[in-house]
Amino acid sequence: MKNITFSADEDLIEQARAVARTRRTTLNTAFREWLAQFASRPSNVRDVEALMRQLKHVNSGGRRYSRDEMNER
Repeated sequence: MKNITFSADEDLIEQARAVARTRRTTLNTAFREWLAQFASRPSNVRDVEALMRQLKHVNSGGRRYSRDEMNER
């Protein structure tokens, strides 16, 4: 097993530790599980997730568009 070091906001680390405690695990174990899941995802899933993070500021105002409206050019 190889050791790595990450930097993160101190409050975020404490929040993550608290979540890990509620799951009766350690932050280290939780991170290893997350890393395994992250590494096993197909790249297209990661690409979609990255795109969704980039577009999270977009808000339709709750309006639902019809199929025809979505396909208009």
